[in-house]
Amino acid sequence: MDDSPPRLPPRPAEAHALEVARGLPGDRIVCTTLGRAQAARELAAERHGAAVTAWFLDRFRHDLAAEEAATDRPARAELVCAADMPDGPLDLVVLPLASGGEAELTREILQQALERLRIGGRLVATTDNPRDRWLHEQLAATGETVRVRPGEETVGYVVEKTREPQRLRDFSAEVVFRDRGRLLTAFTRPGVFAHRKIDPGARHLLNAVDVAPDTRVVDIGCGSGCVALGMAARDPTVVVHAFDSAARAVECTRRGAAANGLPNVAVALEAHGGVPEEGTWDLALANPPYYADFRIAALFVEAARRALAPGGTLLVVTKQPAWFLEHLPGQWDAVAREEVKHYHVVEAVRRPDTAEIAAGRTGSP
Repeated sequence: MDDSPPRLPPRPAEAHALEVARGLPGDRIVCTTLGRAQAARELAAERHGAAVTAWFLDRFRHDLAAEEAATDRPARAELVCAADMPDGPLDLVVLPLASGGEAELTREILQQALERLRIGGRLVATTDNPRDRWLHEQLAATGETVRVRPGEETVGYVVEKTREPQRLRDFSAEVVFRDRGRLLTAFTRPGVFAHRKIDPGARHLLNAVDVAPDTRVVDIGCGSGCVALGMAARDPTVVVHAFDSAARAVECTRRGAAANGLPNVAVALEAHGGVPEEGTWDLALANPPYYADFRIAALFVEAARRALAPGGTLLVVTKQPAWFLEHLPGQWDAVAREEVKHYHVVEAVRRPDTAEIAAGRTGSP
């Protein structure tokens, strides 16, 4: 008897992409996903001996898919979280896309797909907008023939590669900003918060912090790394640990640390808030997103609580402070807020828990 939980069905665009891909040849396959890598896993199960990879940009989504795929038998797709699509040559690339996705990120993924396909390989791209024109225009601009596969709720396209792309666009950007008199260079890419600029929230967070020598800083959800770079550049004895669940954010922050000569920045791809030596850090900084009904903000706060030593400080920048002011006082001390140009910097002090009080680890001098 199989008592495993029911599998999630693929979203319409992914189900359509899988249907189209089933009719095409290929043994070296890369798929993206809108859910739990359903298309990649089905293709791996159906094509024994094929090398099928599900490619993720986000570690959290990768881990959810890996948990569900753990019982796949007998064939399994390889699940990879990386900043770029796996190398070719590939026979088939399957891209289910959401119509509300980031346009520049979609363009770069389409370019990488065509670059990695072998001559004669095929790209399958689907979208959940059955009246789509934009995706069709992007594919037609490659100069290859675009075949349309309509669906009830979706539309799909098949492109066969007949020649190598003549020109590849570089979608990355450098962002130069000043912090406490020093010019620093950060790097951004599509899919990284925030691409081609320093986010105003990050700027306000940098302005709100005075960091002493030897301070141990955690940057939660580091994005392109502007906050981490600013903290590390202020004093070589400051230690910064930055992490993000987005592979491209980690890549950009590492690149920024190297370009600015900041060996005191460590960067990790982390989806669950873990840091080295939990309970020993002095300062946690966060610029959480506002979507998902503050579920991500709650994860950031919990990550800060685990990372900080008792008496350590959390600083959060937000446009919507009410959630933090309502929820932090239950587990944090000295909760305060300062408003700066439509942003709010919320400060809180990590309260020792019962076990730490009993052990005498209260953070007091």
